[in-house]
Amino acid sequence: MTLAEDGTNAVGGTGQRPAGRGGGRAGRRAKRSQTVRAIGRPFITRNLPPHDVLDEENLQRIEIAAETILAEIGIEFRDDPDTLELWRKAGAELDGVLVRFPKGMIRELLKTAPAEFTQHARNPENNVRIGGSNVVFAPAYGSPFVMDLDEGRRYGTIEDFRNFIKLAQSSPWLHHSGGTICEPVDVPVNKRHLDMVHAHVTLSDRPFLGSVTAEERAEESIDMARIVFGEDFVEQNCVIMGNVNVNSPLVWDGTMTKVFRAYARANQGSVLVPFILGGAMGPVTMAGAIAQAHAETLAGCALAQLERPGAPVVYGNFLSSMSLRSGSPTFGTPEPATGSLVVGQLARRTNLPLRCSGNFTTSKLPDAHAMNEGTMSMIAAVNCGANFVLHSAGFLDGLLSMSYEKFMMDADFCGALHTYLDGLKVDDNALALDAFREVGPGNHFFGCDHTMRNYETAFFDSALADNDPFEKWEESGSVDAATRANRAWKETLASYEAPPLDAGINEALEDYIARKKSSRDDQWY
Repeated sequence: MTLAEDGTNAVGGTGQRPAGRGGGRAGRRAKRSQTVRAIGRPFITRNLPPHDVLDEENLQRIEIAAETILAEIGIEFRDDPDTLELWRKAGAELDGVLVRFPKGMIRELLKTAPAEFTQHARNPENNVRIGGSNVVFAPAYGSPFVMDLDEGRRYGTIEDFRNFIKLAQSSPWLHHSGGTICEPVDVPVNKRHLDMVHAHVTLSDRPFLGSVTAEERAEESIDMARIVFGEDFVEQNCVIMGNVNVNSPLVWDGTMTKVFRAYARANQGSVLVPFILGGAMGPVTMAGAIAQAHAETLAGCALAQLERPGAPVVYGNFLSSMSLRSGSPTFGTPEPATGSLVVGQLARRTNLPLRCSGNFTTSKLPDAHAMNEGTMSMIAAVNCGANFVLHSAGFLDGLLSMSYEKFMMDADFCGALHTYLDGLKVDDNALALDAFREVGPGNHFFGCDHTMRNYETAFFDSALADNDPFEKWEESGSVDAATRANRAWKETLASYEAPPLDAGINEALEDYIARKKSSRDDQWY
């Protein structure tokens, strides 16, 4: 969200991972993390099925309510005459900027939208598959502030932006470089997208998101992708996406529609996301908010198909609650988590890839409050069947701040979710009858052959958790999780190495950026 949020290619090469430091447990953990990347997990293919919580009757009631909103109440499409003309030609009913849709019209338009698609990375080993049973984790998005334990909360800079790309690239548990990981406010508003896309391309070899703050900036993001991948390849394949928000309730503003139509025209992906704070931009009741979001999302996805049938779209959703006493947003609460499970069911019934939920919190520190709320909402994301999980790492302060420490803690939790989504394997090795025969009654399994064969891969081993006895932990300085995360991000940045990139491509990018920057005056707002 913003704050107003198959083929192969041969561009670049595999990113280099820093070697594990030292021996012992830390060294073994680093080695296992490297092995995870080496065997190729550019995304998760889940073996754990999504949770279905509503029956057919109640799902139909929500769908009928959404259809009623579309047909009777309508959605406004502001400041974009071309969009209104597309709707008029498609058979919608227009009353100024208000558009009403005959029942069944939106569903018919969505038949051309792909149920699953590949977003290509400049390193083909890191291509991600979005849709189906696949899950892609991406960093948080859109914060104007950053924070860490050393300097506290401050406005984000281009250096911070680049640091977070390096941290994401270095994590074995994230699959996507993300987009506006933080706002680099030290770069002019009308030029920063050029530096941000350049940072994604040069510091990561994973897929990334482009600019969505203006149509021209979206088009320039796509132009830069064409330099990296080649025009013909981009015409046929998704290599960049834009993440855009509905101006809920029931308004698509022209900035957003022009942006995602630009991505669609270029055959690139759009993630279309209502942002509903219950009681402000939508009803306080989850069923009503879900029906509203369903209507808003489907209308956006259908408009992308009017622009270019077959353009990849992602059914987005961002449900949240409010403190009705103060009017402050709340995140990581149970009602939106349950609502996300229902959203997942609806997205599967529309046969569209899903972006839903993430690691949300209103905590101002990377503390127990942050991890409680983040875990609630992240578990909802994976259990609802989300395919693209934006805000997987770093989200703090109600999305106003990107936290270095929480980024590391969240990325570590994403590692645990890899194992969770793998489900339970049942084969001869897992049933371990040979171990029972060797050990027998009353003895331990610690040193048996089966344990020795499986001990390195049997359990997820957190890189940040401290599992030592209390006395040893105390002797080592009684270090808490946030402090361990502080050390971890500094060590990661110190050992980071950029993935290789063809010098000619980088030179062409830098020339493009220089020409664009010199053609316009700086704008700071």
